[in-house]
Amino acid sequence: MAESILKVKGIKKYFSTPKGMLHAVDGVDFEMEKGETLGLVGESGCGKSTIGRVILRLLEPTEGEIYFEDKNISQLNKKEMIKLRRDMQIIFQDPFSSLNPRLSVSEIIAEPLIIHNIVKKKNSELEKEVLRLMDLVGLAKRLVNAYPHELDGGRRQRIGIARALALRPKFIVADEPVSALDVSIQAQILNLLQDLQEELGLTYLFITHDLSVVKHISDNIAVMYLGKLVEKAPADELFRNSLHPYTQALLSAIPVPSIKSKRERIILKGEITSPIDPKPGCRFAARCNYAMDRCFKEDPELTEVGNNHLVACFLVEEKANN
Repeated sequence: MAESILKVKGIKKYFSTPKGMLHAVDGVDFEMEKGETLGLVGESGCGKSTIGRVILRLLEPTEGEIYFEDKNISQLNKKEMIKLRRDMQIIFQDPFSSLNPRLSVSEIIAEPLIIHNIVKKKNSELEKEVLRLMDLVGLAKRLVNAYPHELDGGRRQRIGIARALALRPKFIVADEPVSALDVSIQAQILNLLQDLQEELGLTYLFITHDLSVVKHISDNIAVMYLGKLVEKAPADELFRNSLHPYTQALLSAIPVPSIKSKRERIILKGEITSPIDPKPGCRFAARCNYAMDRCFKEDPELTEVGNNHLVACFLVEEKANN
């Protein structure tokens, strides 16, 4: 039986606005095993990045518990969290804005090693470790004294990956790590992440809005809509047998490479429900072609329907019971 590394229980994150409380994440539960890649997908603004930051406690949760290796990290103090940072790291979406423009490549990669007192500042051991990390992520040694503005997006993201790996973490939140890159560079970075996972035994929470990307890298996929998980399944199962109407609409929007292949596009209509103090009911009901009266009054729970496939939809629930 695979060993669990992360458990998220009832996580909520609300933000105060002049119009009320914005429910960015509203009661999310999931579990991850060591060495797994969980792809977290959904449209912009659904709360994907917020979940990643809450798990790492870059944002404090409004409610809920986070367990890392069976240890409740939700209530750890600042000193205890600094120790935990060695095991939990993040790769940011924008490789340029996440790097200090005043530091060279070697200084950026060396920074976490110095902060955590793993090696002393400016000695041969530090230089050797920086060069090892650069080689690990495919950065040429000649770039050691280069600055972020001198490099392209792919190389900048490799710096971000090297920085995340510097402390030899067990778990990494990859927050849309290829969305700002050209398609050809995307493939290189995805292959690099997979190679590193196999070599180092890493666990990834891979956040993206691109379903074609997430299929390539994920073991399991969770679909999010307006702060809630609406479906979660193994990657192949989700693409073969998506059950939630929102997931089906997302999959129908993936471009088909052949003009001979035909896929019926599902066009979503209706207004997006406001995430500010939302009323009871399915968040997707206003845009769903199959919505029933019940959908506007009750919140559907994420329920397993077989094959480790979970879905939050009354329509699926009724079909299963009939």
